[in-house]
Order: sequence, then C-alpha cells, then structure tokens
Amino acid sequence: MTPEMLERSRRMARELGLDHVEFREGYAEALPVEDRWADVVISNGVINLCPDKRAVFAEIRRVLRPGGHLQFSDIATGRAVPPEALRDIDLWTG
Repeated sequence: MTPEMLERSRRMARELGLDHVEFREGYAEALPVEDRWADVVISNGVINLCPDKRAVFAEIRRVLRPGGHLQFSDIATGRAVPPEALRDIDLWTG
C-alpha cells in the first residue's frame, strides 16, 4: 500500500468507529507483527506479487496462532514463470 492508501484506510476506520482495526506498513516477507499474533491471514492478489513466495508463506506460518487460518486468492507457484508468460498480460489479469 502507498502512504496515501494507508492514511485513507486509517481515516475510514476512524470514521466508521472501527477501533479494533489496525493498518501497518510492511512487506509480506517480513510482516510487522509478533509471532503467533494472527487468528486469520487473508491475501487477495498479494502473494503472487512477491518474488520470494517461500518467505511469504514462512511469515504467514510464523504469525498465525495454532489453529489459525489462511485464506488466499492468488497465483502461487514454486516454479519460475516462463519468459513468454511474463510478457502476456492476459495471463496475469484473467
């Protein structure tokens, strides 16, 4: 998120009285929360943007409490994307 997106999100949470909502700036490969902090991790199109997916999943495992849940809607693969696929925008947006 950009600084502007973070500020807008924070402002909207305040306006809606959502005092249990918090926005933190950071990277998915190094989440800015303590170990076993989260009950749920949700990703909608973020993991596929991260070059080091193993690090992202390791961080998710680190921050989830025992019995926690991961819900994601991403393109995630352990194999390198072929160069011709990198150039085909329809594969990334379809």
